[in-house]
Amino acid sequence: MLATLGGLLALLLGLAILLLPLLATELSRPRDSAWGAVVLLLGLVLVTSADRLTGAPMLGVLCGGLLIGRLAGEVSQGRWRQLTAEEQQRLWSTERWQTSLQQAGASLAHLLAVLTTATSGVSQWLSQQRQPKASGKRWVRPEEPSSISEIDSQITAEIPEPQPLPEPSSSQAG
Repeated sequence: MLATLGGLLALLLGLAILLLPLLATELSRPRDSAWGAVVLLLGLVLVTSADRLTGAPMLGVLCGGLLIGRLAGEVSQGRWRQLTAEEQQRLWSTERWQTSLQQAGASLAHLLAVLTTATSGVSQWLSQQRQPKASGKRWVRPEEPSSISEIDSQITAEIPEPQPLPEPSSSQAG
């Protein structure tokens, strides 16, 4: 239970670190995306392996989580102190956050449009690859009848009509 909860928190923290350059560029640094991915991986491992983490391993995970939390707090305080008073004040304004969220939404809409275009292009290419390739040969097949009545008429046309047998004449009888 504790591992699952810690994993969910790590997943949320990793997602927040990944979105930091989009939402608060003043606080982000160039390698934040790599650290965000590491925290996401930690959260994924904790959520998927929660049943195996009991006893001493869980204590180790808990201590590691506390150390990571403490380090994240120190780093965020250091970054906050590096901002000027004007940047700190602007970071708390609602107008700035509305602008950041609109830009993130526009980026997401553009990403979805690009993905849709790429997906349709790939599906068209796959459909072209699945079509049988035409060979240069032409096969000539006799026309085949499509219904049973046509088959009956063909069979009766091919069978000659029976001719009547000649009647025995009285001279031949004896």
